[in-house]
Amino acid sequence: MEISGKIVSILPAQTGQGKNGVWKKQEFVMEIPGEFPKKVCLTVWGDKIDQWGIKQGDPVTASIDIESREYNGRWYTDVKAWKVVIDNQNAGGQIQEDVPDLPPSFGEDEEDIPF
Repeated sequence: MEISGKIVSILPAQTGQGKNGVWKKQEFVMEIPGEFPKKVCLTVWGDKIDQWGIKQGDPVTASIDIESREYNGRWYTDVKAWKVVIDNQNAGGQIQEDVPDLPPSFGEDEEDIPF
């Protein structure tokens, strides 16, 4: 699935130690324009954080994977970006559901994440 919009906030990077080694993630808040703009928090894992060089105000198109999981009776949803393209010609936000490929594994270990 793809989602397009503008990066409105960049949250601090987080790191930790898991049984597979050190992990790193960072969250970016994207605003999808429209009559009623929506904000979506995207999570980016590992080396892709620095590789993409995302900055506040950048118009982007992100390929995402949405996943929910239960922890202690509550449900938590992650929107993981596995590809981000900075698009200076972005003509408004949109969501496309025609991406048949599954995203690659990011190496995160669900045992190390508290939810």
